Amino acid sequence: MVGGGTLMSPYQNNDSVSFHPTPERGGTYINIGGDYIRFKHRLGFSAETAWRDKRATYPDTGESYRPFFTDFNALYAPHIRKKIDVDLFAGIGIATTRFNLPDVTSCSIPTGGCTFFTSSNHFMEDIGGGVRYYVWHHFPHLFVRPEVHYYHIQKDIEFSSSNVFRVGVSVGYTFGH
Repeated sequence: MVGGGTLMSPYQNNDSVSFHPTPERGGTYINIGGDYIRFKHRLGFSAETAWRDKRATYPDTGESYRPFFTDFNALYAPHIRKKIDVDLFAGIGIATTRFNLPDVTSCSIPTGGCTFFTSSNHFMEDIGGGVRYYVWHHFPHLFVRPEVHYYHIQKDIEFSSSNVFRVGVSVGYTFGH
């Protein structure tokens, strides 16, 4: 499946510090993923990656950044009605933020490469769900899935909150029954 969405997160202002990290919200996020449901009682697993399509500007530093969210989940997908399934998932993953620096940070003559970015990686928990609606009779396996993901990002000091929601819609195709 492929899709798009946006991020939402609370802004937690702490007036006791002079630097206020930016909230991680807004922007267009593209996602790609897959589910495997083959076990008894419609159980399976899923994997998905979502990333911001354009860089955002981090305030006060001149850096731009692009977040990536990759998760691996256990999946429960009960069949509700003729054209409707529900996807409920929970798991773990990694939240990576690539900060693009205004200047080159290091160059290596033997490899001929220069580094223009630095990455920050954090372990995260993921929980969410979506409603899978099978669209046409002519293409019985094509679906549209409105969805919501909740990420709890461990030790996320780059942004104002460790709690991030991604809401969006995916379009996909189911192989088999």
